[in-house]
Parts: sequence; structure tokens; C-alpha cells
Amino acid sequence: MREVKFKDKPTKIVDGFPNVGEQAKDFELIRPDLSVAQLKDFDGKIKLLNIFVSLDTPVCAKSITAFDTASKAFMDLIVLNISMDLPFAASRFCISSQMEQAVTLSTFRSAFPDDYGVRIADGPLKGLCARAIILLGKDNRVIYTELVEEITQEPNYGAVLDAIKQVV
Repeated sequence: MREVKFKDKPTKIVDGFPNVGEQAKDFELIRPDLSVAQLKDFDGKIKLLNIFVSLDTPVCAKSITAFDTASKAFMDLIVLNISMDLPFAASRFCISSQMEQAVTLSTFRSAFPDDYGVRIADGPLKGLCARAIILLGKDNRVIYTELVEEITQEPNYGAVLDAIKQVV
């Protein structure tokens, strides 16, 4: 198992976090309208998987806003905001934040956290998703990854944007 930190305390994460160059695994995630979203639904786009603990934390909300703003500069990029939040919470968040373009997906009823190696395996956040970024090319190959070392910290936006610029 890998380790990250939550408030400076070691926290175990399940194995399986993808490596650059690997083909991304298919997934089934739940949209705010309770329909199923699969990886193939986003074919032809560069996909930024913004994975986090919950929409209801300030750091997670900030990352959604930052990536939503940045994505407007890249026509072929879609940002998928992924958490364990129930689909209803995702819908409420998008409406209250006036982010009509944001794609929020729930890991509710999904193997995604285990398949992508982001499920927190112990501690107070056990069962939720660790903060991570996975950038997939149009062919669904992994281009960039970041498993954020401290869950309460933001991802490295500069590195993510640099990786996006290299593939658009």
C-alpha cells in the first residue's frame, strides 16, 4: 500500500495508482442525474481526472474552480471531478457555484477508487478518495499523474497545466 498524509498523519492508500504510459481502465461513475458515465463517453477528448475527498471541503472546491477556469482555454480538454459525494450533492454544488460546465461524477456504487488506486484504506477518511490528478490523452493513455502527498493540500496546478499544454 502507498501512503499519503492527512493532517501530517500517515494514511494508507490502496495499490493500483496508474503510471504514466499505461492504458486507463474503463470506469463506471454516477452523474448527478443518476445515469452512468463511462470512460468511453469522453472519447475524443483529453481527460483531466480531478479526484478528491469531498466537494464540501474548501481545498476540493478550490481545485474544481481552478480547473474549471483553466479548462476554458483548451477546447479538447474535459475535467472530470470525481469524489465519493452522492450525486445529489454534486448537483447542488454545481448549481450553487454557478459552474454549468463542470462535470461532477460520484464513485457511489463504483469500483473506481480501487481500480485507480485512490481509495483511502485507513484513518478518519477511510473509504473516501485521496486527492489525485490523472491526465489521460485522447487514446486514454496516462500522460500525467499526481497523488497529492498531503490530502489537505492542493495539487500542483502549474505541473498539470504544463502537461496539458504538451498534448493539446
